[in-house]
Amino acid sequence: MGMKPTITLEQAQSLPLWRRPTSLLFLMAAAMPVAFATWSALLNNFVIEVAQFDGSDIGWLHTVREIPGFLAIGVIALIMVVREQVLGVVALALLGVATAMTALFPSLGGILTITMLSSIGFHYYETVNQSLQLQWLPKDRAPQMLGWLLAAGSASTLVAYLLIVLSWETLGLSYNIVYMLSGGFTAVVAVFCLLAYPQFEAPNPQVKKFILRRRYWLYYALQFMAGARRQIFVVFAGFMMVERFGFDVHEVTSLYLINLVANMVLAPVFGKVVARFGERRALIFEYVGLVTVFLAYGGIYWFGWGVMLAAVLYVIDHMFFALALALKTYFQKIADPGDIAPTAAVAFTINHIAAVFLPAALGYLWLTSPGAVFVMAAAMAGISLSLALLIPRHPEPGNETIFTRFIPAPAE
Repeated sequence: MGMKPTITLEQAQSLPLWRRPTSLLFLMAAAMPVAFATWSALLNNFVIEVAQFDGSDIGWLHTVREIPGFLAIGVIALIMVVREQVLGVVALALLGVATAMTALFPSLGGILTITMLSSIGFHYYETVNQSLQLQWLPKDRAPQMLGWLLAAGSASTLVAYLLIVLSWETLGLSYNIVYMLSGGFTAVVAVFCLLAYPQFEAPNPQVKKFILRRRYWLYYALQFMAGARRQIFVVFAGFMMVERFGFDVHEVTSLYLINLVANMVLAPVFGKVVARFGERRALIFEYVGLVTVFLAYGGIYWFGWGVMLAAVLYVIDHMFFALALALKTYFQKIADPGDIAPTAAVAFTINHIAAVFLPAALGYLWLTSPGAVFVMAAAMAGISLSLALLIPRHPEPGNETIFTRFIPAPAE
């Protein structure tokens, strides 16, 4: 691996299109969701049917799943000895292999162990991938390119889900077969990425140490709230569809399919919207929408609103996730170019602080009042909204928040 040629991003433009840095980003963006999204789509049915999980068990599973995200800061130590590009691809391979083995250990302990391994792969891949995207994509085209990368991930997930929906009942598939095929595919693509691409050298060397800069405080705060709020959707919105409304595997996956088609169409549009209207307006729109969605989820439990509304809200909720690319480009605009890799790791850790304790804690609240869980999510989205109002119209180094008009930003 150490003998592979290293070429600059400028030199890479003379390579065939399929061997360029953006092509590698697209290939990884398409490969990762095949394993991860299949794991997610089957998870609630798998743990309820095979391992007899209740709300508390699912809370613990997601807490374990998020521990590697909290430890994403370890990426900083690893990139001292391994190139970021190599680390990202190896992490992708680990995600694939662990996903393939998921159904082989159908007990609480077995599922938690294999979940931890796949999660290490997923979170370390995501941390490095986010860093490489911001280093390799030019600022003027980053929002649109991030939108297309999201659409590519949605497209490959769509293919995986269509195969599940069309063949789950007709072919009588088992959880083991589906996990093996999807995880194996991701692992094979990761090995191809490792062997087929040269090492790309971004123009700005990355700081290979832990950094926390005061001038990034708003970005850190937004990341913390995004992580807390996302957990409630990821853990409990899907669980609600299975536990309260009795959705089967192909029905849950059909919901995911609608989400994906919406994402494929809307993610590139959202990229253009962020480029046109700016990160501030995009994030304000996202958080106002999320407050509304989570309050309506609460109403499903308290007022007995029906399954149709729950399904519509699930799709709308998921669509708002695509706007999270505005948070990435906000950071790209305010960051020192050498800070991108270490800050991606720090931000991932901050994003997962709440994720480590919230699912388990809220799993117990869920047993007594599911509606209260969603009201808490609405409150968190409200805090995110108040933070988004602090983003300036034109963020840049020295103009990270609206306060920098009155108080100069700290240099650190």
